[in-house]
Amino acid sequence: MAWVVGAQGICGVAKDLTKTASKSAIKATAGEASGRLFKWVAFFTGSKNAMKGVGFFLGGVLLQAVGFQAALWIMAAGLSIVLAAVAAFVPPLMGKSKASKSARELFAKNRGINLLAAARVALFGARDVWFVVGVPVFLYASGWTFTMVSGFVALWTIGYGVVQAAAPAIVRRSNDGLSAEVPAARLWSALLAVVPIGLAVLVAMQVPRLEWVVVAGLGLFGFAFAVNSSVHSYLVLAYAGSEKAAEDVGFYYAANALGRFFGTLLSGLLYQWGGLLFSLVGSAAMLLGCWLITLALPARLALRAPDPAAG
Repeated sequence: MAWVVGAQGICGVAKDLTKTASKSAIKATAGEASGRLFKWVAFFTGSKNAMKGVGFFLGGVLLQAVGFQAALWIMAAGLSIVLAAVAAFVPPLMGKSKASKSARELFAKNRGINLLAAARVALFGARDVWFVVGVPVFLYASGWTFTMVSGFVALWTIGYGVVQAAAPAIVRRSNDGLSAEVPAARLWSALLAVVPIGLAVLVAMQVPRLEWVVVAGLGLFGFAFAVNSSVHSYLVLAYAGSEKAAEDVGFYYAANALGRFFGTLLSGLLYQWGGLLFSLVGSAAMLLGCWLITLALPARLALRAPDPAAG
């Protein structure tokens, strides 16, 4: 068990390094055309999450068909193909950039990156605080089987990825890349907060067929959350400097992981203390915090002072 947990941790690090490098590569190759960066970020982020949902299905099928060990060998073979393709087709120095020389410089991001990272902590904490423990346990306690619960989670994740990819068609874009996108982040954060607030009221009232009400609410939540996440993923690249794009994106994803940590921890604690109602209240509180943070996001990039050493 200790070996499996350790291997899972290494896999998580590898996954986040890949995500950081991939998002930075998009920044390096998207060019300056209006709206292109948003489209590429939305497509790659959405397709990644849709494939994650497919992975839920494949994981269950492989476990049942060939067992845990054989499933790992099949996954390793697939990753080997991906590695070979990357080595063959991706330029080796694409996106190579400067790195911070100290911890103080690492955390000295611009105002947009810092605020967006704080909003990301609240956003993903708000999702996981009721999605990780509360929803699966609630549905299972309502009479759903393990297969039904896992299938629903997989379908939700695929749908979430599809909406993420479609976000550029939903969110109005601007020529400067921020003046319309930042207000969109504020609007969708506010709309997202309404969902757990409304669900909490319905759960407290114990309305009939409550599990299906929760499922419908989770669908609305997933739609608004996917748009939010896609806009945030775009904004971090819009705010990121070209010289340290990978580091800026990595800092942002560290905030993402921190939010997921707190959300997962609180998901178990709040559900144990007060069931799904407490989980929803916790989610609503985090989303209100996310919305308040987005109100302070800069709607235009600050002009950088010229470098005296540049002559």
